[in-house]
Formats: sequence, structure tokens, C-alpha cells
Amino acid sequence: MSEQKRVSEVISLWIIDKKQYVKRSSLSAYVLLIENHLEPSFGNKYRIEESDVQTFVFKKLELGLSQKTIKDILIVLKMILKFGDKNKWLEYKPFEIQFPTERERHNIEVLCRTDQKKIMNYIQEHFTFRNLGVYICLSAGIRIGEICALTWDDIDIDNGIISIRKTIQRIYIIEDGHRKTELTLDSPKTKNSIRDIPMNKDLLRMLKPFKKVVNSSFFVLTNDLKPTEPRTYRSYYKKLMKELDMPELKFHGLRHSFATRCIESNCDYKTVSVLLGHSNITTTLNLYVHPNLEQKKKAIDQMFKGLR
Repeated sequence: MSEQKRVSEVISLWIIDKKQYVKRSSLSAYVLLIENHLEPSFGNKYRIEESDVQTFVFKKLELGLSQKTIKDILIVLKMILKFGDKNKWLEYKPFEIQFPTERERHNIEVLCRTDQKKIMNYIQEHFTFRNLGVYICLSAGIRIGEICALTWDDIDIDNGIISIRKTIQRIYIIEDGHRKTELTLDSPKTKNSIRDIPMNKDLLRMLKPFKKVVNSSFFVLTNDLKPTEPRTYRSYYKKLMKELDMPELKFHGLRHSFATRCIESNCDYKTVSVLLGHSNITTTLNLYVHPNLEQKKKAIDQMFKGLR
């Protein structure tokens, strides 16, 4: 076996290696998880036992981290340990970690139909480019980074299509030992996120006059060559919701509202999944397909009708 290395040394070498294969935004996410969680807990160790990881999990749960976040951290830890094992710098033994049973289902937050109509009507009557972004998100279910990156040439009026080809995000990077953040314009998070979304008639009618006169390379939210970044746009959205006396709803709730309206309208689940750019239909089903009481009653009635 090669000379044993501490986990912190393996981490440094893994980051150098990983940089060759993944997008900067992905590497940035890995580095944040490493610096905030893995390095402080395991950096000085030469060997990590299953009991160490289980203790780490319980500690993070106590601090309020979600199971999903902790599982994401463990995915990165496994990649690092497998890399170290492959290069014979440390030994990796697969570990099976237990999580407490989640007894409460976390309901996603969405706008009710009345509030959604109120917002969309307000935007139609009080048009600004920034307001338009909220309208597009409610009409197409796109993410905040995707609306910030949307340019006029992504909007095809003739075919009634919005093309999602890029996203904007602020990422955390380390260069020559210096830490900084940087705004990046890149392809979306997965290949499924690259998609074409049909526009409804109201949105098409709203965009048609502008499309004839705008510079096609300008960003939609600013109608300028310079984009707005997600955190700035999120602040604007919060202010707009407050002015309209809307319930507090995260920006991502606009996407959830779009998906919920699709499901309520009996759209087939595969189509909703493709419109949202989910990597698989299971994500869509787990998030949005929860029959309400009326649907359950209908199912029971239909079942007994078949027995008569």
C-alpha cells in the first residue's frame, strides 16, 4: 500500500482530480460541503469507520440539517474515500448509515388558485420586465437561475416556445488559496433541464409586441446586455409579494405552483416531468402527486361501483 494519507490530504488531491471532469458550479458545491462539514469532522483522520459516519449523521440532524442535505454530504464523502482507496492512500469500507424514520411529510408550498390569478392579473396591468419574469415562472415552471439567464432569442414567438438552454448562478471558488464568489452563465444542472416549453396564449400575446423591437441578445429581466443575478431578483420578488399582500412563499414556490396546476388539470405525469426538466419521473411523483381527500373518496366509490 502507498504511504497513508490523512483524509484532508486525500480531499485536496480529489479536488484537483475532479476539476478535470465536472462543471465549475458542481465543484463549487462539493467544496462548500467539504469545507463546512467533512473537513472539520474527518480531516485529521487516517481511517473512517462506519460508527464515525453514523455519529456525524446524528450530530448534523441535531443541528437541523435535512436528511437530503446529509445524504448529499455522504455522497461526496464516499467519492473521496473511494478515490483514496483506489490510489491506496487509505482504506475504504462501504458503510450502511441509518436515518430516523421521517413521520411527517413535508408539504411543498404553493400559491392557491386565487392568489396565482391575482398576481398574474396584476402583472398584466402593471408590466415591467422584472414582473414579466414572475409571470413566465408561473406559466412555464422555470427555475430562478433559468429566468435570470433567459434572453430574447430564447423566445420563439412563431412556434410559441421558450427554450431553456442556460442558467445563471453565483458560485464559490478557490483560486491560488483565495476564496471568492463569481457569477457564472452556464448550461443547466442536468441534460434533462435543457428543454422547450410551450407558451400559453396569454403569455404569447404579452410577449409578441416586445419581440418585434427588442435586441435578441438582451436578457429578458433587464432588457439589457447585463443580466440580474438570482439573489437580486429574489429580493425583488419578495418585495413584489409583500406589496401584493401575498403569503410568504419562496421563489421556488412559483415553480411548485406551476407543477401543481398542471397536476390539478390532469396533465400526464411524464409530460409534467419533462416540462419541469426533472431527471426522472420519480422526482415529479414524489413532489407533486399526493391525492387529496376528494380524489381518495372518488377512488373508493369507483372501486365499490365495480363490485356491484
